[in-house]
Amino acid sequence: MIFKCKNCGGNTVYSPEKKQMHCPYCDGAETQDRFDFPEFEGNYTICPNCRGEISTDVHTASSRCPYCDTYLIFNERVEGEYLPAYVLPFQIGKDKCKEMLKEQFKKKTFAPTDFLSEARLETIEGDYVPFWLFDYDSVTDFTAEGRKVRRWTSGNYQYTETSYYEIRRNMSAGFRKVPADASTPMPDEVMDLMEPYDYTQLQKFEPQFLSGFMSEKFNLPAIKYVDRVKVKMQESIDAYLKGTYTGYSSVSPLSKTTQYNNEQTHYALLPVWVYHYEYAGKKYPFYVNGQTGKIVGKVPVSLPKVLAYGGTLWGALALILVLLSFTFRFM
Repeated sequence: MIFKCKNCGGNTVYSPEKKQMHCPYCDGAETQDRFDFPEFEGNYTICPNCRGEISTDVHTASSRCPYCDTYLIFNERVEGEYLPAYVLPFQIGKDKCKEMLKEQFKKKTFAPTDFLSEARLETIEGDYVPFWLFDYDSVTDFTAEGRKVRRWTSGNYQYTETSYYEIRRNMSAGFRKVPADASTPMPDEVMDLMEPYDYTQLQKFEPQFLSGFMSEKFNLPAIKYVDRVKVKMQESIDAYLKGTYTGYSSVSPLSKTTQYNNEQTHYALLPVWVYHYEYAGKKYPFYVNGQTGKIVGKVPVSLPKVLAYGGTLWGALALILVLLSFTFRFM
């Protein structure tokens, strides 16, 4: 499908700043009409606007035509079994994202010269990443041995008293919307760092939210991510448990079991801005949470800048030594 402006025929897109559909050609608001088109011919799609070929893969849900910049949404990837229950619309637009990257990294002295250039930053793409959100109720039984050690001196003798305690905890906890990204190309550790999202802003999915952005459908079913989510929940349980037994010199866990019940899953699309930067043959991807602005990425170091800085520094030191020598000579 494609969304066209009723007024001028341009491609209308969702605007994070305006929080509505917007035509960038005539500045119309909520002027979109939906048009469906034949979608896949092998491993590519023909753009209905300019007839250019658009490469796709088996998971592509929406894409941009590289020839005319029209955004296409592929019906069969957002309907039926692939229909998301929720979408978290972008709250941060492209221009704001670029400003945030500049502000975050402007003091990186040794970053390559073109790292924050306008031409490079213009390549940033908004991407709706597929996520499974899990709900669970849990019950944890925990036992441990706690020790309290007291030491004192009396006369010529030193005494040590060790007291032993049995620690028992039975804790119930409810987890709601624990996320696991369902995109194989997206690094799991990076997507975990994108958290937290504010799920109170989740909205019922409508395809027009995808117009203006890239997206993909979930790559694997929810069951494939259960173990990963349980690790997250167990870490939260352990952290909470640890806070309930304080004041001991040491604690030795004896047993711990957790049961998870009432599983529910929700399929959602969450917003991420992606900036792919390449330097000296190495890729440096940057990811920006499209709702909160949280940035994850490692800045490359320009060796010529480091050497130039070092040369300037040593040159300055040498000049200072020469001047000092000259001064002492005439004292």
